[in-house]
Amino acid sequence: MQLIDIGLNLSHDSFDRDRDAVWQRARDAGVAHAILTGASRAHNPKVLALARSRPGEWFATAGVHPHHAVEYTEECDAELHALHAHPEVVAVGECGLDYFRDFSPRPAQRRAFERQLQLAADLAAAGNPKPLFLHQRDAHADFLAMMRAFEGRIGPAVVHCFTGSREELFDYLDRDWHIGITGWLCDERRGQHLRELVRNIPAQRLMVETDAPYLLPRTLTPMPKDRRNEPAFLPHIVAELARDRGEAVEVTAAATTATARAFFRLPA
Repeated sequence: MQLIDIGLNLSHDSFDRDRDAVWQRARDAGVAHAILTGASRAHNPKVLALARSRPGEWFATAGVHPHHAVEYTEECDAELHALHAHPEVVAVGECGLDYFRDFSPRPAQRRAFERQLQLAADLAAAGNPKPLFLHQRDAHADFLAMMRAFEGRIGPAVVHCFTGSREELFDYLDRDWHIGITGWLCDERRGQHLRELVRNIPAQRLMVETDAPYLLPRTLTPMPKDRRNEPAFLPHIVAELARDRGEAVEVTAAATTATARAFFRLPA
């Protein structure tokens, strides 16, 4: 199997001590490429630097997560436009709305999200279209409304780390958006409903991710002592996903890899 982890927070400080070893374990497990998540002004340049250090293996996103929405200033907007001039940056985001934690005020979240949707529209108009790497939690109605306002002006979108309801899933699929599945699927407390829902995701709309170092799969054995998730555990998520979809692991692996490669326009 050759897998692509579409959501890896490799700039997180928990990886500072052994980042190369983490990636070697992932490579040994069959993870060939990773999209490194940029989600704040501090981490976007770090993620780009990491992506440039392993050309062809690591790629980057650049955006501002709703938790950091208050930092979205004119200077931040200019920084993002500059970052997206680099070919290693393959998606706008992580961006969206999060009304579950409200780490930033909701008006600030909506302003930051709108600016990043405009960034995606600007890139498309300039002939450099990039997909959106999206976050949504407990904000479905506002999220849909804001995305709808940019219909026809932005490219494809993936709802990263999908944890939502059947209604939310079908709203996204009806709009031809992609879905990212993480180890949340393996959580018997919070992710049990996903076991049934993932059967409804067309193969050409489905991608996989660890969101490491977060969301360690609870069905993983043995558990790492430090409870840190890492990309080497992506095959475990794929195996669980394949079981729930009623298909061979090789089929799920090949399909999600092909979908991710096309979505992010990665080299063969």
